[in-house]
Amino acid sequence: MAGELILVVDDEERIADSIRQYLETEGFRVLTAAEGNTALDLVRKHTPDLVVLDVMMPGRDGWSVCREIRSAGKIPVIMVTARSEEADKLLGLELGADDYLTKPFSVRELAARIRTVLRRTQGELAANPGDDAAQFGPLRINFQASEVTLDDDPVTLTATELKLLTTLARRPGRVFSRTQLMEVALGGYYEGYERSIDTHISNLRKKIEPEPAHPRWILTVHGLGYKFNKG
Repeated sequence: MAGELILVVDDEERIADSIRQYLETEGFRVLTAAEGNTALDLVRKHTPDLVVLDVMMPGRDGWSVCREIRSAGKIPVIMVTARSEEADKLLGLELGADDYLTKPFSVRELAARIRTVLRRTQGELAANPGDDAAQFGPLRINFQASEVTLDDDPVTLTATELKLLTTLARRPGRVFSRTQLMEVALGGYYEGYERSIDTHISNLRKKIEPEPAHPRWILTVHGLGYKFNKG
């Protein structure tokens, strides 16, 4: 997985340079930006494979930058912040971030998280063989093309949301625990992150369910996890 282009957005030059130098030794290509608008310009110009995005920056903060990246496409985002409050982590996930790191962290850990997210978003995790597409009433999932439509209108999902949906929809009726979904969709289990699955599921329901509060397809199995209802 060498040669992927990573955009590192952090207003602390020392941190950005440290990340850049380490990632380059690991075979990645790296761009850096010190503020949000520059970062968005680089995203539009170069379409990086992944963005490492600091939350607290002068001017435009990471929240708004993440929101705009997510609205424009499926580029994965790892958010970084000095704040450790759970509410901040959940906000980042609600905005569509694929992972979240709290400062201070090692660049080695960041590189590992980057590889995990790239494996997931590039489809390198083993996929269960099956039909190329499936139709569930107005909902159509093209597994091979990684496309979802609702009433023939395209649905824009984050990489994590798409992985969750395809995992559940390939096995209708099977109950997946939160831990299992973390392994599949997030590439591993992180202590204290089980609630992040609930956030991703909630976001996914808002995008595909006619009544998110009373879901038709993605059902909660209390005390166990989630399952896909094909009926």
